[in-house]
Amino acid sequence: MAVAWLRCRQSPTLRVDSFLRLARLGPRPSPVALRAREVPPPSPTRTSPTPLSIARVSYDENQAHTQPRRNGRGNLTIVIAALVPTALAGWLVWQAMSGPDETEPPKVLPLPSQSTTAGKPGPAPTPSAATPSAPAGSPTAASTAPTGLPGPLAGKVVVVDPGHNPRNFQHTSEINKLVDIGTNRKECDTTGTSTNAGYTEAEFTLDVSHRLRTLLEKQGATVKFTYDNDRTFGPCVDERAQIGNKAKADAVISIHADGSATGNRGFHLILPALVKGGAADTAKIVGPSRDLGERIAGKFVRATGSAPSNYVGGGTGLDVRADLGGLNLSTVPKVFIECGNMRDPKDAALLTSSNWRQKAAQGMADGISSYLDR
Repeated sequence: MAVAWLRCRQSPTLRVDSFLRLARLGPRPSPVALRAREVPPPSPTRTSPTPLSIARVSYDENQAHTQPRRNGRGNLTIVIAALVPTALAGWLVWQAMSGPDETEPPKVLPLPSQSTTAGKPGPAPTPSAATPSAPAGSPTAASTAPTGLPGPLAGKVVVVDPGHNPRNFQHTSEINKLVDIGTNRKECDTTGTSTNAGYTEAEFTLDVSHRLRTLLEKQGATVKFTYDNDRTFGPCVDERAQIGNKAKADAVISIHADGSATGNRGFHLILPALVKGGAADTAKIVGPSRDLGERIAGKFVRATGSAPSNYVGGGTGLDVRADLGGLNLSTVPKVFIECGNMRDPKDAALLTSSNWRQKAAQGMADGISSYLDR
């Protein structure tokens, strides 16, 4: 810009097209004539300086070759000084509105360097406070979301045995068939009991079993059922024991509700007695099963607020039996739980409550977790 200004000062003729070209103002404009109006000389009689007058510019194309009269270097300097910032501002506006010069070849910017091998995706960008993570379910969230740490019961197997079967009553001949329980023979299964209003034990045991499974799986345990309302009757008591044995379960719980007389209230755990005969040998599971039962009893009281049975176990909530095939034939730690007495109205009110059943499942889950995580 300074070079353009100097060359215009040395030229006797001021041409706008030359000035614009020297100032790099883009494409050559159409011919125009600049006509500077003569500034009158200062009066010798006035003592104060005459205000400076900026020359007006005419863009009359009919006077394209008319040359302005020069009024001395001082006036020309003033004209150019006024034109320079105006021309520069015009050039900036023109550049912004016209876009890039089409005659200039496009520039290729180098790509960011990549450390990964071609064909393999690069590392995902690190999330920041300004970049929220992708919502769950999106491809990004699915590929980058952590799988989570295993729960405290990871690697543990728990078999849940929902007592009885809602359709057993339709198959009385099948469930009355005798099976070997080690010490003697006993019915395959029974129909179970119910409340006075008709809420069956089999419905109750399935409901609580599902709740218990959910709680245990949240802690990482593998949970298996002896049946899940997917059989027309049974399974028989000997098969229920075999399911736990084949699973090599770390703990087995058989869920029931009692059918005693009115006034008999509370829960109790049934533990295996020391039995050895035929297919039964409980020597290795008596101790672990008692530990499991005691832990469940303590957690059950805490979770439900229910008291131990007032008619079985002498207030301990623990009962030992040798006549149950599900315990006699087990080779893994196993207990039965009678959650309450369905024939007592007060206990029945608890057993039919969804909220209470959730508490019951929580008590069992806490007891099993305490045993497995000991």
